[in-house]
Amino acid sequence: MATTLAKAADGTETAATHAARIEHVSKSYPGPAGQQLVLDDISLDVAPGEFVTLLGASGCGKSTLLNLVAGLDRPTAGTISTDGRPALMFQEHALFPWLTAGKNIELALKLRGVPKSERRGRAEELLELVRLGGAHGKRVHELSGGMRQRVALARALAQESRLLLMDEPFAALDAITRDVLHDELTRVWHTANTSGSAAGRLSVLFVTHNVREAVRLAGRVVLLSSRPGRIARQWTVDIEHPRRIEDTAVAELSVEITEELRGEIRRHGKH
Repeated sequence: MATTLAKAADGTETAATHAARIEHVSKSYPGPAGQQLVLDDISLDVAPGEFVTLLGASGCGKSTLLNLVAGLDRPTAGTISTDGRPALMFQEHALFPWLTAGKNIELALKLRGVPKSERRGRAEELLELVRLGGAHGKRVHELSGGMRQRVALARALAQESRLLLMDEPFAALDAITRDVLHDELTRVWHTANTSGSAAGRLSVLFVTHNVREAVRLAGRVVLLSSRPGRIARQWTVDIEHPRRIEDTAVAELSVEITEELRGEIRRHGKH
């Protein structure tokens, strides 16, 4: 059972039974005109096994919120609790270039305490899971951008976290590669939640500014207002998987969410 952590602004810890719980969280930073409020009274739960996308205009605080959930920063007010330590995946793959694809994954396994005798086999299993079987010995410079992100995903999965935090991980990729990795991510997420393994129930909190990406991937889309970031609206996505970016249902919901997003940007521009 993963250790349950609850991180409050005062450093106290409480019990949690969810993948992530964000309660009345605000975050501000010092600025030239005093404290600048970035996030304002955010409350959000992510259920075990749920895939949630955080959507909003640039600068609305999406990445700030993800960093708070990851424990990389602390809220100014409110509490954040997670079911164990989250795994984090960024837009940049952040692989160590002097290590092979497999050794990058094995390093994550080592840090988790997996015995050396088991690391190679487990790394190869994870590479197979992200459809990079046989790539264990490849150096980072030998991999395409999409392949590097697959290795980064495998490395994140090596942590066996119940919560995967993803900060625009496919934004720098071309449209076709991004489309393929959407398929791979949803397949891996579905496999983790139907395998019946002890580690199961993988939840994902995914940051994006791409509306169609948000709808294609998520079971729930959460729209943040422009700064300060507040939850403006949420949508439950009742579209069966597998989904395609060009599906009519995906396109129709994307249009609705885009209009709401435009409204938030217009409202922000009047202030």
